[in-house]
Formats: sequence, structure tokens, C-alpha cells
Amino acid sequence: QVQLVESGGGLVQPGGSLRLSCKAYWFHIAAYTMRWYRQPPGKERELVATITDVGATTYADSVKGRFTIARDNSRDSVDLLMNSLNRDDTGVYSCNAYATVDSHPFEYWGQGTQVTVSS
Repeated sequence: QVQLVESGGGLVQPGGSLRLSCKAYWFHIAAYTMRWYRQPPGKERELVATITDVGATTYADSVKGRFTIARDNSRDSVDLLMNSLNRDDTGVYSCNAYATVDSHPFEYWGQGTQVTVSS
């Protein structure tokens, strides 16, 4: 099965850090733009961070300076390094891979990993 699988979520105290990982199976991510999304409880899913196939990154304003997205094409994985976490960072974090080939979209989603920031 072509899929993305997230790991690394859990419970962390405010001010703490977490490292999330997303591993691709049965496809290689080198040509894909990779993204991390999150969905806080009771809210819509939002884009957190993006890294293109050539390594350019963008972040939501709410996480700039605190989160870092990185990719390792040799391992077909993308990480999200999260620092200085606060309660607003709580939610289900999902990774996404997107590419187009001859105008045909290819997109994959992971099922998500829970991040809870609480004392």
C-alpha cells in the first residue's frame, strides 16, 4: 500500500519539544512537496509547514521560529521539529505528499498522530 505513517506524537508540557516523523511506504518522496497539517480539537485542519522538493520551506505565522520542517529523501521521510510548545499547538498532526505529473495530481495523506500540550 502506498501510504504515509506519522510517529512521535504524545503528551508534552508547555514549553517542551517534540519531534514528529513521517515515513513514506511504497513510493519515494524526492519529487513531492511535503507538508505538515494539524487539526486542533473542534477546529478545521490548518497548514503548519511546507517543504518543496528542492528544500524551500514555509511556515504558518503561528509557528515561525518554533517549528522546523526537514526532509530526508534517502529515508523517504519528513520530520517536524517543534519547540516552545503551547496549548494552542494541541491537535492531530498529519503529513501530506503532493506532486503533479502531466497535470495529474498525486496526493497522499497519513492518518495523523496526536500531540497534546498540557501541564
